Amino acid sequence: MSENESRPVVVGVDGSPASQAALRWAVEDARRRGCAVDAVSAWHADYGVMIGPLPAEVFAEVTPQALKAAAQKVLDRAVQGFEGVEIRRILVEGDPRDVLFNASENAALLVVGNRGHSRLVEAILGSVSAYCVHHASCPVVVVRELKVEQERPAAEPAVSLTPGPLL
Repeated sequence: MSENESRPVVVGVDGSPASQAALRWAVEDARRRGCAVDAVSAWHADYGVMIGPLPAEVFAEVTPQALKAAAQKVLDRAVQGFEGVEIRRILVEGDPRDVLFNASENAALLVVGNRGHSRLVEAILGSVSAYCVHHASCPVVVVRELKVEQERPAAEPAVSLTPGPLL
């Protein structure tokens, strides 16, 4: 076995459809390589969005322990049903960009999903996949979320519409 085969395929998992597609891709690639998959999920408490006093019930749901437990549940649910390859579940507190960057240091490959947000949303929120592509220590595969097109009924012939009075 070569050095590359003993290193895992690392995949970012957050429970989104894009990350599920990335996980499927990573599992298939790991099968071909004969290595394990490290399913990595990041969680962190972001209290910056909370304003004002909170009811005790709400506060109990945003404790670090509750957030970690919720993230663990998402990770466990995401990796269910995959067979034929070892999947190690790794839950880390921190920013997803930093967590995946650190995981890439010992990886054969890093696989991340891309939700296809608009450029404006990515400029405001940042893009984990773009960060990984530019900073990871190993090759990176970005798997785009599949968009399922709804079947449209047969359209009637288009009628040309005038947008308003022409002056």
